[in-house]
Formats: sequence, C-alpha cells, structure tokens
Amino acid sequence: MPSAKKKKTGLTLRAWRIFKRVFLILFILQLLYIILLKWINPPVTITQFQSWVNGYGLKRDYVDLSEISLNMKLAVMASEDQKFLKHTGIDWVTVEKVLENKKKKKRIRGASTISQQVAKNVFLWQGRSWFRKALEVYFTKMIEWIWGKRRILEVYLNVIETGKGVFGVEAAAQKTFGKPASQLSQKEAALLASFLPNPKVYSIKPFSGYIQTKTAWIITQMNYLKRYKDIQQLLQ
Repeated sequence: MPSAKKKKTGLTLRAWRIFKRVFLILFILQLLYIILLKWINPPVTITQFQSWVNGYGLKRDYVDLSEISLNMKLAVMASEDQKFLKHTGIDWVTVEKVLENKKKKKRIRGASTISQQVAKNVFLWQGRSWFRKALEVYFTKMIEWIWGKRRILEVYLNVIETGKGVFGVEAAAQKTFGKPASQLSQKEAALLASFLPNPKVYSIKPFSGYIQTKTAWIITQMNYLKRYKDIQQLLQ
C-alpha cells in the first residue's frame, strides 16, 4: 500500500496540474478578449455595472473616434496625459515624482496615463491594492501592444465616467450641451475634460471657481499641444 507521504505528494501534483490547466485556459480567454476588443466595444465594464447597481443608471453612446471632435480628443490629452504618444503605457517619470511627493507628504497628483485608465475601466475594478495595480500594469502593456494609441484613445473616450451614471463623451455632450461630441467647441470640450478627475462631484451647475480655472488651463494646454505634428496625425 502507498504511504501517506506518497498519497500527499500525488494529491499535490494533481492539484498543481489542475491549477496550471485552469491558469492556461484563463490566460487564453483573457488574451482573446483583449484581441476582440481591438475591433468591438466593451459590452459592459465593472464600473458601469456598479453604477447601475448603485442606482445611478447607465447612459452611454459608443461612437467611432472619427465622430468625436478634434477639440474633445485634444482636451483629454491636455488634461489627463500630455505624454500619451511618448510613453508605452506607464509614465515612469511622473510615477517617480508622485512617490517622492508622497515621501515628503506633499499634495499627490495622480500618475495614471490614459492607457492605464482604459486598462482599469475596461478590465478591472476600482481599488488601490497592489494586486489590482499589478493587473493594471499587465493590461496596460497588453493594450499598448495589441490595440495601439488610436484604439486606446477611442475606447477611453467611450468608457470614461463623465457624470453620475454617464459614460463616454458622446453621452456627456448630449446631456450637457444637447449636441453630439462631433460638434463640441474648444471651450465645451475643455469644460467636459475638467470634470474627469471626479465627475460625480463636479458639474456645470453650479459653475465652481475650480472648474473655471481648470477649464482655462486645459485650453492653454490644448493650444500648446496643437503644434505637434504627431498629435495632429493621431487626432485626425
């Protein structure tokens, strides 16, 4: 009869084989999902589902990148990620600055790039654990590699939370200004972009001093970014 030690070893090896098989299946499935989303829009994100469950509703209208005004594309880059075309998903220089400020107990500004925000919003949940952050880095690198910058920007503009129960710039433009995102002016686009750090708190009514100052700053940055040919080519 086999000894208890051999039985335990056999069970451990069987469990390890099952784990490897399950891990391989999950890896293949998530990879196929990432590839599929290069051409189709996410059916629903965890953040959108949570919004619906929490009673905020779910209003969204997916549109192609060509159906969003150049002003809106430029506004989110100016506001959220001015190095969007230069980094490969993670802005390590900004991350280092954030860590330094944290050590010095200075005011901390977010270091998440547009690519990271897409990875978080499409594939993950809201949170600050190291495990979730590690997954965010993984998915960020994968979409940079598989999707490319244009698709990342397109998905970002369609899934980003823009208000209570409102997702994407098309739904935000219709709700806020009664017009499609393709017709947004520079000021309107900058105004919508100014809400992105906390869209459930900030709104047009009342028009706070912070939003007014932030909108003016975004417009200045938009005019600065317009000069770069690579950005102009991306936004066309």
